[in-house]
Amino acid sequence: MIQQDEMKGGVKVSELVEHLDLAVVNKGADFDTALVGIKDVNRPGLQLVGFFEYFDERRLQVIGMAETQMLASMEGEQRTRSFSNLFNYEIPALVVSRDLDIYPECLSMARKHQRTLLHTTDTTVVFTTKVIEYLTHALAPTITRHGGLLDIYGEGVLITGDSGVGKSETAIELVKRGHRLVADDAVDIRREADQLLGKAPDLIKHYIELRGIGVVNVQQLLGMSAVKPESQVDLVVHLERWREDKFYDRFGLDEERVNILGIEVPIVTIPVQPGRNLATIVEVAAMNNRCKKYGFNAAQQLADDLERQAMGG
Repeated sequence: MIQQDEMKGGVKVSELVEHLDLAVVNKGADFDTALVGIKDVNRPGLQLVGFFEYFDERRLQVIGMAETQMLASMEGEQRTRSFSNLFNYEIPALVVSRDLDIYPECLSMARKHQRTLLHTTDTTVVFTTKVIEYLTHALAPTITRHGGLLDIYGEGVLITGDSGVGKSETAIELVKRGHRLVADDAVDIRREADQLLGKAPDLIKHYIELRGIGVVNVQQLLGMSAVKPESQVDLVVHLERWREDKFYDRFGLDEERVNILGIEVPIVTIPVQPGRNLATIVEVAAMNNRCKKYGFNAAQQLADDLERQAMGG
């Protein structure tokens, strides 16, 4: 079963400083604990003139050329009040971009209210883009699924099933056929916009466990072309042991889907029994899913042809 979405509370300001190479002008009291929980940033021009309606203090605050020029038109006492009002809120940090000079009143109020004040040489647009890109990735909803993920003909195929059903054996056979391994045994899946992206946990990246052989490193064994760091999740293939009491769809008209982090993903169930070549079947499932994306559904076309024939068309 799919686990509950693991929503991240935020990214530490200290992590942002390290990742984006920001200069720390003043380290706030909460520098090591403050979180940025929203991926959008705010340019506090309105707040600096006293308008705090709809102000979200969880956002990273960024001052650029426009705000700096507006502050230049103020008297020193007015700038002090403006920064005091802003720092009175528990903002994660204020970033001054473009390597602009920091007003003394800004630094003074940051120290008084013990707020974090940062500096960057990037332009406001470049810095904002970097922050949003990083936060979009870091704050994405994430779950971990038991199974393997492979890139097969450009389709990200998540192979699931009970332990011992043959997931890893199928994966290594697919890799030997030229497809690429993303993860085995556990897959970290995150949602970004309307797509699901999967990768291996760092500890088990490139490893596959084969019963009777043990753990092998696919990258070392078969080369860099056999692995891929990340892939979309386009199709779920569920392997289960053959059950005589269960009806398995032989026509393919019933398209089942599974919900992962709010996105519906096609799923096919493949019964496992001696003599079935699972790697070939998974390859066909991936190619068939790709065909459906481009508007060709073989089962539906056959059904339409049979209906036309039955009607004497």
